[in-house]
Amino acid sequence: MLAWLVLTSVTVDAQTSPAGQTAVALRVYLDCPSANCFEEYLRDEIEFVNFVRLPEDADIHLLVSYTVDTGGGGTQIVLRFIGVGRFDGVNRELKAISLAGDTESTRRDIMLRTAVVGLLGYLARDGLPPDVEVEVRAQRPEDQTATGAQDDPWHAWVFSIRGSAEIDAEESSRDRTWALNATADRTTEAWKISFGASWEQQTESFDLDEDEVFNATRRERQGEWFVARSAGPHWSFGFEGKAESSTFGNTSFSTSAMPAVEYSVFPYEEYATRAFRLVYSVGIVHATYNEITLFGKLEETHPQHKVGIAFLEIEPWGALWSGFEWSQYLHDASNYRLEVGVDLSLRITRGLSVDINASASRIRDQLSLPLRDATPEEVLLRLRQLESGFEVGLAFSLTYRFGSLFNNVVNPRFLR
Repeated sequence: MLAWLVLTSVTVDAQTSPAGQTAVALRVYLDCPSANCFEEYLRDEIEFVNFVRLPEDADIHLLVSYTVDTGGGGTQIVLRFIGVGRFDGVNRELKAISLAGDTESTRRDIMLRTAVVGLLGYLARDGLPPDVEVEVRAQRPEDQTATGAQDDPWHAWVFSIRGSAEIDAEESSRDRTWALNATADRTTEAWKISFGASWEQQTESFDLDEDEVFNATRRERQGEWFVARSAGPHWSFGFEGKAESSTFGNTSFSTSAMPAVEYSVFPYEEYATRAFRLVYSVGIVHATYNEITLFGKLEETHPQHKVGIAFLEIEPWGALWSGFEWSQYLHDASNYRLEVGVDLSLRITRGLSVDINASASRIRDQLSLPLRDATPEEVLLRLRQLESGFEVGLAFSLTYRFGSLFNNVVNPRFLR
């Protein structure tokens, strides 16, 4: 609560003279691996530190480590200030919280105030220079109570409706896409509730000759719901469900309902640094199909269970995410799916970093595949799902940066 009060009610303006900056300026490495931290704006507005290009040259490693949606539909970004060198072991964590209706300008100002408050604490450890001016304007506690979260006629519910349309046309072809999405969410310390519905239709038209036009339509409808109840620092219980139809997946209507339990090895409050979670769910899946499937079915109902494991760690050396999910139909153990994935961003040495993204799936649960063969048009235009035993993906990049130590200047010309 203290961090919330500081970040939403304090405005800080700190300046130093050029001479003072040369004598006492902190060296800061700004690191945003998984969040939008408005990097150029911070480097332009915070003038009492020197931003450096490499973490090895910094006094403070400012790691913007995690973004999560808040109960009111806003965003919470965690800023971790990690002391290096003479500040080794002096670490702190602050949260920048924006509201659902905040503009991008407001969100970046909240980020700026949060960063300034954290950096001033390090500057003060060596004694503030005489030419530093700090101005603080704060709400009175009674004003905060009057406008705070307790006076909420929506009872923490947040609703969203979004519609979109896209049209691309050439002389002999046209592509029209329509989409509608709606969500309702409620997040409190004890409960996490989410409902969502989406509809999308894409129609492609091709003029084959003067008298013939070929139309291809792909339609997807989906509704999802999820309810979870916290049960302490390590346990949560939930219930999830889905209803959908898909021309691509040969599904006229499909629905599932599954109770779930999650165990977090690390306390949930450490989510900004690390997470290691295990999830198990079991329930029923019912489906009706547009066409007879490979197994001779137009309708079927089966029990299914899932096991998921996810690990996340964000540190000054980089970030690691890995996930594993196993799902299986209980009526036939041979119908299963195994998915694994890894995202790694690693600083190897000064200026050298590597990024790896890998994923693999073993697929044995395509119960909805139609009995008939796909036409050439359906294959080329991806109008229906094809039989596949596996999927793999790998992306790799190696980056080496060298040159000037400092990274203070922002030049907005030409928007390049």
